Amino acid sequence: MSKKIICLFDIDGTLTEPRQPIKSNVEKFLLTILKKDFDIAVVSGSDLNKIKEQLGNENIFEKYKYIFAENGLVSFRDGNLLPSQTIQSIIGEDVLQDVINFSLKYISELKLPFKRGTFIEFRTGMLNISPVGRNCTKEEREQFYEYDIENQVRQKFIQALKKEFPNLALTYSIGGQISFDVFPIGWDKTYCLRHIQGYEEIHFFGDKTALGGNDHEIYESDLTVGHRVTGPEDTINQLNILITLVKENKEKEQIAIPMQCV
Repeated sequence: MSKKIICLFDIDGTLTEPRQPIKSNVEKFLLTILKKDFDIAVVSGSDLNKIKEQLGNENIFEKYKYIFAENGLVSFRDGNLLPSQTIQSIIGEDVLQDVINFSLKYISELKLPFKRGTFIEFRTGMLNISPVGRNCTKEEREQFYEYDIENQVRQKFIQALKKEFPNLALTYSIGGQISFDVFPIGWDKTYCLRHIQGYEEIHFFGDKTALGGNDHEIYESDLTVGHRVTGPEDTINQLNILITLVKENKEKEQIAIPMQCV
């Protein structure tokens, strides 16, 4: 009997370009080819509204078996909301404000090529912190990303937070081009795996799989088969390989079934 498999996708850099809508050829492949053999799901550090902006508001819950926003702290199965927790319920309001206040002061003292608005975004299970501000344009995102590669702005910011709050059980995870997430230990993308049931294999596809990236923990998890990708086209290429391998295994299983005499 063939294995029951689900394919679980990061969004930015995996199904789409960062913060951009999914291209029609990628979505068509997922919905008309991949779904013939596998269930499909998505997991993102972003909130549900941002996921809808990228994957489409129309019938999104019909397209994907599971939708995991904010690393799975806000989860949907077949369109039904699953139980969730909040970051303030774990670390407390006073500590949360200490982290926010320190971050705002740190940002105020940063000198960057430019700054825009929305430096801290409060989400259900995390804080999303952007030194340059989430309101920058696509071109400014790309400019900051190149600047950050050279100057390690986000990595230095994380080190400052760790030094200021050495006893807080928090994870700092870089994702996308302009920000990083702060959340309780264990609330990385592996959090969503507790909701996925009934599958023999969970194939995860993500681009930020190196240590410190927001796909690292789930990519390395013993509960997943990890696939490192470089963009949407590479994701499709690797999925075609997976489809071929599964098809070949099914054919081998059929050949191996002994003929029964009547």
